[in-house]
Amino acid sequence: MISKRNQLLVCVYKNINVIALVIFLGLLSSCVTQRRVEYLQDKNKNIKSFKETEFPDYRLKPNDELYIQINSLDEAAANVFSNGRQDYYFGSIEPYGASLLSYSVDKDGYLLLPVIGKILVKDKTLSEVSVILKDSLNHILNQPNVSVKLVNRYVSVLGEVKNPGHFPYSQDKLTIYDALGLAGDITDYGNRNQVILIRNVNGENIRISVNITKSDILASDYYNLRPNDIVYVKPLRNKFWGMRQFPFEILLSTLTTGLLIYNIFK
Repeated sequence: MISKRNQLLVCVYKNINVIALVIFLGLLSSCVTQRRVEYLQDKNKNIKSFKETEFPDYRLKPNDELYIQINSLDEAAANVFSNGRQDYYFGSIEPYGASLLSYSVDKDGYLLLPVIGKILVKDKTLSEVSVILKDSLNHILNQPNVSVKLVNRYVSVLGEVKNPGHFPYSQDKLTIYDALGLAGDITDYGNRNQVILIRNVNGENIRISVNITKSDILASDYYNLRPNDIVYVKPLRNKFWGMRQFPFEILLSTLTTGLLIYNIFK
């Protein structure tokens, strides 16, 4: 009469092909093909040019932070507007540091400056504010020169990237690829076909699905990001069936032990 142990071993041996097939299918489902991790996929390998859509100038809103540098032939008079601060070249300091030297736009959209007073800057571009300030200073300073920069330039990159986080940037334009680069790029399990862009437009948050594997993105309205945009990279389904989730080590260990015991008793 066959013992229960031998019956179990025989059962494992008879079903070894089925177990091997399950393991193979599990490994296959966890694989990510090269095409899934490629950017700018095009069937036509010839060089293509894409005319970038006109990038609208950012318009100021309440709670924005502005770094304002005012220079003049009369240096002593210009120092009044520095409010005791030392002027820096904006590109040489991080946005967090520049925020300590900035002026805030109040909830009504006004900017308060020494001598000049309140100026309405809501819905105005940086160049327009620069012109307004220069015109206001013409009767105060000798040949004033005004430079205005937006301090609160941030973008958040979340989801299936190597280093998700909240990133400051100082350049006027930041592409979606630049933002992903700040986050260390998308992992192998990130879905490059459906990258979600969340943007606030006129006080309403909108959700846009962007395919960054297509070259058409280079001419898209969403190629260049805006301050406070959120980029979310969705995970592929493979991740939930990958090696990190499925207990292959336990399964293989159990199978190996069973075959070893079977060979010993055989």
